[in-house]
Amino acid sequence: MLNNSDWQTIALQIERAIKQPFKISNIQAVSGGCINSAYLIQGQANSYFIKLNQAHLIAMFEAEFAGLKEITETQSIRVPKPVLSGVINNHAFLVLEAITLANGNSQSDQQLGQQLATLHRFKQPFFGWHTDNTIGSTPQQNNASDNWLSFWQHKRLGFQLALAEKNAYSSKLIQSGEKLNSSLDYFFTDYAPHPSLLHGDLWSGNAAISEHGEPVIYDPACYYGDRETDIAMTELFGGFSPHFYQAYNDSYPLHPGYEIRKTLYNLYHILNHLNLFGASYQQQAQNMIDSLLAEIS
Repeated sequence: MLNNSDWQTIALQIERAIKQPFKISNIQAVSGGCINSAYLIQGQANSYFIKLNQAHLIAMFEAEFAGLKEITETQSIRVPKPVLSGVINNHAFLVLEAITLANGNSQSDQQLGQQLATLHRFKQPFFGWHTDNTIGSTPQQNNASDNWLSFWQHKRLGFQLALAEKNAYSSKLIQSGEKLNSSLDYFFTDYAPHPSLLHGDLWSGNAAISEHGEPVIYDPACYYGDRETDIAMTELFGGFSPHFYQAYNDSYPLHPGYEIRKTLYNLYHILNHLNLFGASYQQQAQNMIDSLLAEIS
């Protein structure tokens, strides 16, 4: 927890960033997920959401700042506006616009699908991003590549498998995962993805509706990649509503092969959960690998 002097220093930095006075009238601890601590700081006219972590993790916040800024500039879907990031008293911090959230409905779910489709139409001539970032607290390498299969093999699936091996998970998992990773071209015989701007970590806990009914996404792990990876992750951990998927497909139809590839793409996130949170995810990862290998054989 920061002391009062630290909070006043952050308030001064916010003043410089927004170019108007800002004095803190209230500080409230709020949910920040399982990685960061978080606070809502309130002033007379403005409120801000602040994430805190250890000072050496400042690059994680700087990358999140950059991702939110890049999504903002597309004018496709609302994200919390990034204000500033920095280090104070052994803490890294990230200051964001505070958005009051509310319950969604079928109309807002449809709008979310349409706006995500618009975001995915923003492209680059390469896969990756201009900087590395994190998926949760795991490093995510984004070296630019013109080959999606190579990028996914080495920077996504292969990276997680190597981490699982380092963490001493079962040799069967590692060996079958490597066999799958060497056979990825099977899933792309009639499909060549374009490098779309991705949220990168789009599960149901990272999307909501503002009090004015606007879809909002947050906590991104941005890069340019196959848009199917974002849609696949929306189906993990509860999924989104049918209104969302119908609106997305009406705006930007998915390739028929998505129904198989979504397991490949979600394997990355389940392996990441295995490496972050432990062996309870090992059998799920193994089942996903086995089902994908069964498609090949």
